[in-house]
Amino acid sequence: MQAVTIRDRAAGVTGLSLTEEPYPHAVENDVIVRVHAAGFTPGELDWPATWTDRAGRDRTPSVLGHEMSGVVAELGYGTTCLTVGQRVFGYTDPARNGTLAEYVAVEARDLAPLPVGVDHIVAAALPISGLTAWEGLFDHGSLAAGQTVLIHGAAGGVGSIAVQLAREAGARVIGTGRAAARDTALGLGVDAFLDLQADSLEDVGQVDVVFDVIGGDILDRSAALVRPGGTLVTIASPPTVRPRDGQAIFFVVEHNRARLADLAQRVRDGRLRPIVGAVRTLAEAPSAFAQRTPGKTIIRVAEGE
Repeated sequence: MQAVTIRDRAAGVTGLSLTEEPYPHAVENDVIVRVHAAGFTPGELDWPATWTDRAGRDRTPSVLGHEMSGVVAELGYGTTCLTVGQRVFGYTDPARNGTLAEYVAVEARDLAPLPVGVDHIVAAALPISGLTAWEGLFDHGSLAAGQTVLIHGAAGGVGSIAVQLAREAGARVIGTGRAAARDTALGLGVDAFLDLQADSLEDVGQVDVVFDVIGGDILDRSAALVRPGGTLVTIASPPTVRPRDGQAIFFVVEHNRARLADLAQRVRDGRLRPIVGAVRTLAEAPSAFAQRTPGKTIIRVAEGE
């Protein structure tokens, strides 16, 4: 099968190439999925799991990408919750070969059924961004109706979903980003938008929850915006500045099959819209890692069902 792999850590994105790789082996409780569409995170090249397994052994060449949508092609021993031919999507284990390939071996528990009517391209944009947005807002931020949330990067992959989920939950939403993101953020339903390059962050005032995907100085300055009892949540890095009378939480997204199914249902019902930017072929995936486009770049691996 064809897959996008990397062997040399020092080479960075220039080390990515489309290669012929062995068809994956399904171990106990695995499924083999024929990939129709896949997503990736540019930061994967910095993840330790991209280069070594959990025992610290070199595992290159590594297949990149860990979001996917496709169809079950084969069941491993002991797998009972899915069926051959079923449409599925999910977020695969970062310590295993990924989804920028024609086929991938995935633990069945990391996949959720994909409803008819949800396109594979859209579904592949959902797993990491959707789970991260939900966990940040509600599992860690405890956001509730009537509260105010400040979402940094409101037009990005995670931020755009967080805006929609927060609005549906009845929160007041303030979004931030570059000036070019204003129209997108307003179209998603933010109550106010702050241009991080032209406006003063401190003018936001006090909020119940800050959801940060940027880090650095923006993360540090956001701590002062959290009202007493509120929460600063970030996926960028552990906070070095904390709210005076509140919580500061750094987290890494966790697999949650039931939540994936719920997010897919919201997409099918028209209540949630992942923002898909560029759609590239598998052959174009190596160059796509070095490009930055609005929305999430998705790799189309196979056509049709």
